[in-house]
Amino acid sequence: MTDQPFLTDVKTLRERARKHIEEGALTEGYGANRDNVVKILNEALATEIVCTLRYKSHYFRADGINANVAAQEFLEHADQEQQHADWLAERIVQLGGKPNFSPEGLLTRSHAEFVEGETLREMVVEDLVAERIAIDSYREIARYLGDQDPTSRRIIEEILAQEEEHADDMAGLLEGLDS
Repeated sequence: MTDQPFLTDVKTLRERARKHIEEGALTEGYGANRDNVVKILNEALATEIVCTLRYKSHYFRADGINANVAAQEFLEHADQEQQHADWLAERIVQLGGKPNFSPEGLLTRSHAEFVEGETLREMVVEDLVAERIAIDSYREIARYLGDQDPTSRRIIEEILAQEEEHADDMAGLLEGLDS
């Protein structure tokens, strides 16, 4: 601990809040490179869109004796991936950026691939692989953001926690299919 006060004096906080008011939520205390963060968040947005599409494809294409349980899991995950995309898009706008929803280059921006799989087992495997990619990617993003952008970091960490749940769900489905 230092002898510095915990909080900047109120007068200074008030003065800083009035500067660059057009920046909205981004105050002088924002420590990250905004352009880099927007680029990273747009890559995460692309990843979530690709995952939403893959899960939707699997939901409609699931077939076989275990298809109903897997299809319901695919649908739930698709809805959650879409929610993640919405959170990311909202944060990008807060940072003064533009969420990139363009289908052009979507797979290039995405960390995860869109691999459909032909059988139910292949679908589950591809979803598990994509979740594992997202987990490692989002863990690195959270570390990169650190204390420079705690709001974006918390959003990524929340998504990361759900991606870990998704991976666990897919691993459980895979185990059930293999037994």
